[in-house]
Amino acid sequence: MKKGGAFFIVLLMCALLIYFLSSGNLVFGLVISIIPFLFAGIIIFFRSPIIGLFLTLIWAAIGLGIKRYLPNDSGSALGLGVDILLVLTWLVFFVTNYGKKLESKALKNGLMIGTLLWFGYNVFEILNPQAPTFVGWFYAVRGVALYMILVVPLVLFVIREKKQVDWFIIIWFGFSLLGVLWGMKQLYVGLDYGELNWLSEPGNRSTHLLFGKLRVFSFYSDSGQFGASMGHACIVALVIAIQSVGRRRYIMGFLGLIFFYGMMISGTRGAMAVPVVGAIAFLLLKKNWSLIIIGVSVMGLAFGTLKYTSVGSGIYEVQRMRTALDPNNPSLLIRVENQRKLFEYLKTRPFGGGVGSAGYWGLRFNPNSFLANLALDSWYVKIAAEQGFVGLVLFLGFVLYILIEGYRRISKVHDVETKNLLSALYAGIAGIAVASYGNQVWGQMPTGIILYISMAIMWTFSGPDFNRK
Repeated sequence: MKKGGAFFIVLLMCALLIYFLSSGNLVFGLVISIIPFLFAGIIIFFRSPIIGLFLTLIWAAIGLGIKRYLPNDSGSALGLGVDILLVLTWLVFFVTNYGKKLESKALKNGLMIGTLLWFGYNVFEILNPQAPTFVGWFYAVRGVALYMILVVPLVLFVIREKKQVDWFIIIWFGFSLLGVLWGMKQLYVGLDYGELNWLSEPGNRSTHLLFGKLRVFSFYSDSGQFGASMGHACIVALVIAIQSVGRRRYIMGFLGLIFFYGMMISGTRGAMAVPVVGAIAFLLLKKNWSLIIIGVSVMGLAFGTLKYTSVGSGIYEVQRMRTALDPNNPSLLIRVENQRKLFEYLKTRPFGGGVGSAGYWGLRFNPNSFLANLALDSWYVKIAAEQGFVGLVLFLGFVLYILIEGYRRISKVHDVETKNLLSALYAGIAGIAVASYGNQVWGQMPTGIILYISMAIMWTFSGPDFNRK
């Protein structure tokens, strides 16, 4: 469109907006004002599939927060936002690549094979006689396997330049920073009506108000996801900072500390594993024994301070983290007992109770079943409950493959800048993998989408096309 035509359309929209507002018709005025932005958004969206991928990432982060301010019916529809955006992004991918020869070799790797195997097993779970309903499987499989099969090949195809990876980091850290600021608003200013309504639900109130103290959840699904997400962003930012120079080092270091603060105010004890394990993974990648010794010593000192001293006991967040190291903690004992019950249940069910039979979806579609009423605080316990020991072994095998093969591939990367960035993503994946034992972190949003994008970036930029001397 020529500049003159665009100017005329803008002028016409402004005139209509002024007319409707002056006549008191606010609704029509707002509709008119939104139309140009809507058309512009559609045009931008259909220009490149990577736009859709990044919009999906943003929606995965803020969508659940927005739902708190909407009626239940519209909120449920928005819950499928990630699915809709991913399908549209694939549509854009096929349209923009129509008639072109796709680089199929981008999919010929172990990551894609593992992704297909895991998705295939989840499809097989439809036949599980223990599964409650197909609808329950459909809703539950999205976070467990569907998003992975939709995101991993898409990233392998479309993210081929380092500037695209930079934009991924910018967007990720951007909404993470906004998440911390929103969390500070909750802690120091107070909760608004949408957050209070959400907190008034019995399950949410009992887990987010402890001894009169708020476990900050920001606009994330809950405080557990908020804390783990902050720990994830924290370790990635700090690893980038350590390996950077100049202004980038200070910016990333500052962001890392901000994200660490966000993790602390969430009160999520299991989130501590993300930066700790991520730091260990990074030190092993560096293969610098003096740095490893220093790092282990610092972490040992921090552990000893929490475990054997009362330093910081007057600070609620520190005291909350300290309880994670208590072997007699009531919460831990309940988890152990629940896992014992589950083990007995699975002795005669090697394929589990079926995808969607446990947790939130279990309560919704099969509320009176054993699994629906069993507390599942761990992602791996959830996998075992729904997909049995067979599914758990398959998933753990996939995770170990990512960590072992990712370590090997990154170790052979020659470009220093690329290696530093991939090592930061690797540290984040390792941290989330371990933290998922304590919380259902892996498949929740936005962590799941971030993990799948990170894994695909690792495979792409450590491959032969990007790793030549």
